[in-house]
Amino acid sequence: MQLGGNQNMQYDRAKTIFSPDGRLFQVEYAREAVTKGSTSLGIVYDGGVLLSAVRQVPQLRSRNPEKVFKVDTHAGVATAGLVADGRVLVDEARERAQQNQVTYGEPIPTNVLAKFLADREQMFTQYGGVRPFGLAMLVGGVRDNQPELYQTDPSGILKEWHAVSIGRGGEEATEILQDEYDEEMAEDEAVELAVKILGKVEDDIDLENIELTLINSEEKFHRVMPEDLEDRGLEI
Repeated sequence: MQLGGNQNMQYDRAKTIFSPDGRLFQVEYAREAVTKGSTSLGIVYDGGVLLSAVRQVPQLRSRNPEKVFKVDTHAGVATAGLVADGRVLVDEARERAQQNQVTYGEPIPTNVLAKFLADREQMFTQYGGVRPFGLAMLVGGVRDNQPELYQTDPSGILKEWHAVSIGRGGEEATEILQDEYDEEMAEDEAVELAVKILGKVEDDIDLENIELTLINSEEKFHRVMPEDLEDRGLEI
């Protein structure tokens, strides 16, 4: 029997109720918010992790919200989706990293940090009174010379990657990564590939729009500025 409009609406509005075909519509809407966000990508290279994202730089605005965030000296995240949701989760991630340092006397492992963020996203899919985070995150870090890259999504799914992209150009960017990624690529090659891909999947951007961070084997979080990209001879 076909469901009427009012019956469909109850599944559409309540994220704690499965539809007859096993879907949570509010989670799917949150995923749609991710596809509307600007592209972010992560690459594990020989000796570290690269996190990069595209952000708009309006002419009259002196500063635009970050898309790549430092969580600790050895770890960071790149986001796609609702920027405000990202700020909330980043603040929680930073607090969790500090707790790990105080409790265990060592930096938080990348996989523990990623699982914490995925658990937080999943939690907001099962309780009334809150909505799912309209956000996907790339969590990158280096510990004991081991670079790692993880991806979360609004449902709380957690995946580990060598290279991946999220956001509106994420699917196309990931296809390019599948063709051109090399596990043994050097830092310069990873930077060049990231800039090339973002320039291809996003319209009307230049180096000023690219936010790029390297986390190397010394567990140092380093932002690469647009002028640094120019000095490397890169262009879009």
